[in-house]
Amino acid sequence: MKRILIPTDFSQNAWNAIQYALNLFKRQECTFYLLNTYTPAIPSSRFMAPMVDGVRIEDAVRSNSENGLKRTIEQIKTMFNNEKHSFETISSFNLLVDEVNDVVDTYSIDLIVTGTKGASGMEEVFMGSNTVRIIKNTKKCPVLAIPKCFAFSAPSEMAFATDFNRFYTASELAPLIELAHAFKATVRIVHVQYEIKALTELQQFNLNMLRKYLDSVEHYVHTVSELNSVSHTLEIFSQELDIHLLAMLNYQHSYMERMTREPIVKRTAFHTQIPLLVIPELGMESLSKRSEQNQENLVSN
Repeated sequence: MKRILIPTDFSQNAWNAIQYALNLFKRQECTFYLLNTYTPAIPSSRFMAPMVDGVRIEDAVRSNSENGLKRTIEQIKTMFNNEKHSFETISSFNLLVDEVNDVVDTYSIDLIVTGTKGASGMEEVFMGSNTVRIIKNTKKCPVLAIPKCFAFSAPSEMAFATDFNRFYTASELAPLIELAHAFKATVRIVHVQYEIKALTELQQFNLNMLRKYLDSVEHYVHTVSELNSVSHTLEIFSQELDIHLLAMLNYQHSYMERMTREPIVKRTAFHTQIPLLVIPELGMESLSKRSEQNQENLVSN
C-alpha cells in the first residue's frame, strides 16, 4: 500500500493536485495523508487582540484547519468513493516544510503530491515558493508537483532529464519506473547540452547503466541544445513531444538545482506546464533506513 502526502491550503490549486493524485493511483491501494498547517499571528503588543468575539485567535485558526480538512474528505468521498483509497487528516500548528518532513518520517511516506501556482509578479515564476521549499528541503521522498489547472491525463509519454554526470541507483529511479510500468509509458531520456559534443567515458557508462535500469520500459535518448536556460529547453522539448510528466533527480549541480537558481528573467518561460516529479538524492544511510522501515511495516502487517 502506497502512502501519499498531500499538503493543502484548501485552494482550487490544492484541490486540483488532490484530484490528480486520486486519478493517478486509482487502481492502487493507497493511504492519503491530507495535511494543513497553520501559524496564527501571535500578539506582539497590547494593541493586538489575542481574542475576537470571545474566541482565541489560535483556537479559531485551528478550527478552520480541522473543518477544512473534514470538508475536503467529504468532497473526495462524494466525487471519487474509491474502495482502494483510505484517508488520514493532519492539522498542525507548524511551518509547512518542517511539518512535511516530520510526516514523511513518522508515516514512511512514499510520495508527496503538491500543487504549484507560480506567482503573479516576477518572483517565483518557476513554481510557487512553498513547492520550491518542499523540493529543496525534502531529502527522503519524491515530490510530484502538479501545475495549476492541469487536467489529469494518463502519463503515456514521460521524460527524464539528466546530464549523465552522476551514477543513479535503482532505488532512486524506482518512482519513475513504477509509473512507467503502471501506465505502459514511454520514457524519453533528455540530455540538455550548452554545446553538443560527445559523451565522456563516465557519461557513457552512466547512460549504459541507466538504460539497463530501464530495460523493461520502452525508452529513447534525446540530446538537445540549450535554449537560453535549461528550464526553457525542457519546456520546449516537452511541448514538441507531448510529454505528460517530466522527472529529474535533485542533487548538487543537477538540472533541478540549476533551474531553481537560474536568474528570474531566464526562467520566466517555465511555469511547470506539466507535472514535475523531483526525486531526491538517496545516500546509503537513507537507503538502509528506508529498507529497515519497509521491513518493520511488513512485520507489523
